[in-house]
Amino acid sequence: MPHRPKQGADELRQRILDYCQVLNLPLDRDELDGVLRRAEQEHVSHLALVERLLSVPAQRRRERSTELRIQKAKFRESVTLEAFDWNFNAQFIDRVQMEELATGEFIRRRDNLVFVGQSGLGKSHLIQAIGRRCCAAGYRVRYITSGELLHDLGTSLADGTMPRRVRYYAGFELLIIDELGFDKLEREEHPQAPSLLYKVIDSRSRKRSTALVTNIDFEAWGEYLGDPPIAMALLDRVVDGAIIHKFQGKSYRAHRALPAKQSANASTAKRRPT
Repeated sequence: MPHRPKQGADELRQRILDYCQVLNLPLDRDELDGVLRRAEQEHVSHLALVERLLSVPAQRRRERSTELRIQKAKFRESVTLEAFDWNFNAQFIDRVQMEELATGEFIRRRDNLVFVGQSGLGKSHLIQAIGRRCCAAGYRVRYITSGELLHDLGTSLADGTMPRRVRYYAGFELLIIDELGFDKLEREEHPQAPSLLYKVIDSRSRKRSTALVTNIDFEAWGEYLGDPPIAMALLDRVVDGAIIHKFQGKSYRAHRALPAKQSANASTAKRRPT
């Protein structure tokens, strides 16, 4: 059998880089040399060497994909679970439960999620932070307020594109509808608001997860929507079998505003003539 000359290190290195380029793996020469150098120094196995080679471009692609999913989710705020004040209202808000939701396991099960409670308790912060974590876990997420959703659907109804918009919202693995009840529905501007909201919820029922954040107790939905039958149908599709967290406690928003108000009052008192 004829002897085949051993390929030089430079030629093998270049082939690896060429393969990475063909496979669209972003690994450059310096990164490759660094991995090979550390592998030689640490005497790692062939499997460990391959893992190290692939981990660099894989991590970079994972980070880019997460950034893209977060961008498409259109969160209003860049908030995290780590930045949440867990000591405030600690007896009512369980961090372990929120961290569990942030794994996205409920999305895999196609469960719905409902946060209900008065304003100022951190519901929007938590749902957006959970949504960002779910993006990092690989799920396609969309965040929108109920007012924005109804405005979009009302506009699409006027220009004949509503079926396409409903399909758009139906396609996300997690749709977060925030601030339901934050403002009274403008029935004069959106007279079909309840039915439009129902179309989106119904298109996702038992197929995708929907997260709803509201300050309206369930028994008041009929009055809020102005259409009790549709309200019951919505409750049936959103709440039945959903994970429900009822928020209680002191308003964190009011708590944060108090020092500023006290400071302003103190400044005013100093300026008053004696």
